[in-house]
Amino acid sequence: MDAGLRPQLLVIGASAGGVSALQRALAALPAALACPVLVVLHVPRDRPSRIAELLDPTTALQVREAEDKQPLETGTVTFAPPDYHMLVEDRGTLALSLDEPVLFSRPAIDPLFESAAAVFGEGVLAILLTGASSDGSEGVAAVRQAGGLAWLQCPDDAEASMMPASALQRAGADAVLTLDEICECLKELR
Repeated sequence: MDAGLRPQLLVIGASAGGVSALQRALAALPAALACPVLVVLHVPRDRPSRIAELLDPTTALQVREAEDKQPLETGTVTFAPPDYHMLVEDRGTLALSLDEPVLFSRPAIDPLFESAAAVFGEGVLAILLTGASSDGSEGVAAVRQAGGLAWLQCPDDAEASMMPASALQRAGADAVLTLDEICECLKELR
């Protein structure tokens, strides 16, 4: 892994088993991280999510739920809200979308990763964690095709292996890591 990697945008996707994985990953992020962090966790569409509130104390960065047209901000972890896809609109703004669910999920990981790749290209670092669907596979492919980096949680290490295994089969990866290894690498980001 590159020591001191400096992504322009960090995007993370998780599903089943994702809350505990995200607690650990977000705790590893350095306080001086110089890029925005956008996260999609599959959450029920029909009720409010408390995930940002739950995970805020675990990280040195500010954690919040996305609002439409909000600026992308360094030092902030932004979660997709229930029943909306979160998209990177341009280099300074994100957008929320009511487009159809992807693989039965809204929010879904693929729209975030694909829009991040389209806007930030090789500046994207995408991390796909545990999950029990194939959401994220097309997004990982888009990130890698645009020159960005994709790290996948090792399927054998994931609470639910289907999501990282599907992405690995569909798109490959720049690194396949245990959650412990992902956390160690995140500590080195600048």
